Amino acid sequence: MPKQLTIEPSKQLITMQDDETILQAALREGFNMPYGCRNGACGACKGKLLCGEVSYKPNQATALSAADAESGLALFCCAYPQADITIECREIVATKDIQIKTLPCRVQKIEIVSHDVAVLSLKLPTNERLQFLAGQYIDILMKDGKKRSFSLANAQHDDEFLQLHIRHVAGGEFSEHVFSTMKEREILRFNGPLGSFFLREDSDKPIIFIASGTGFAPIKSMVEHALHKGMQRQMILYWGCRSMADLYMPSLPSQWQQAHSNFTFIPVLSEPKPEESWPGRVGLVHEAVLNDFADLSGFQVYACGAPVMVEAAHTTFTARGLPQEEFFSDAFFLAKDLK
Repeated sequence: MPKQLTIEPSKQLITMQDDETILQAALREGFNMPYGCRNGACGACKGKLLCGEVSYKPNQATALSAADAESGLALFCCAYPQADITIECREIVATKDIQIKTLPCRVQKIEIVSHDVAVLSLKLPTNERLQFLAGQYIDILMKDGKKRSFSLANAQHDDEFLQLHIRHVAGGEFSEHVFSTMKEREILRFNGPLGSFFLREDSDKPIIFIASGTGFAPIKSMVEHALHKGMQRQMILYWGCRSMADLYMPSLPSQWQQAHSNFTFIPVLSEPKPEESWPGRVGLVHEAVLNDFADLSGFQVYACGAPVMVEAAHTTFTARGLPQEEFFSDAFFLAKDLK
């Protein structure tokens, strides 16, 4: 039996099918709620269940804790209504008019930029263009029906090629292909743009960007977009990696810092090797932010990378006064974590 979904405070009514999650139904009807992985791993789509009951498909315990559930929160990407329900959820207006497409693309270039990171440049068909917001991601559609999600590392104005940063994961089907057998001019298919991790341009608050590993990719897109538009907001990028070898593109943010007085780059290494003689910051990247700021109440934060970093940043930054609504994140999960 179809069930009715009511979304507050907009009062939007949606008829749901039995096989639809709340997120699927909302997106189908053009209501753009916050979301990330769509697999119950990141928690980005978590919101208030005001009335009714839901059942869940498998999800990560960290995405919806027992305390969350007891307080009335629901994980919309995994929740199936048992009857008519009412939820509370804000709409992401900025993505409302952006069309999600399924498109072919050609591998224009494969550049190995470090021991375990490749940069893919993808060319769209002639006269085709992908409209997106800086920070969003696409799903690469594999031949076996599986999907692999990657953030777009280029900004909107620089869209001759779509750029992806691919970390080599041992046993990872797609990354192994990229590093071993992929050839230039190979044809791929993708779906996108996706996600609600994007630069909010309607604020004048200073920004703290915090990235770990290839979480730098969507941050790169955001910073390049901001600089291209001449935004004067103060921006600080903390980029955390294990060692210098993992800091795969350090010259680029260094160039941003030299060219723009409102941008600062702070690399942070957690396990620098003795032979590297690293002169910079050492430790966990979110702790570097905490060491620099006693009060985060006046900032926006964009965090992307390993789930443990994103979760630690959210917990500790909000404890330092950062408003919940000013923390934006995208956690990078491996395929095995999304099963």
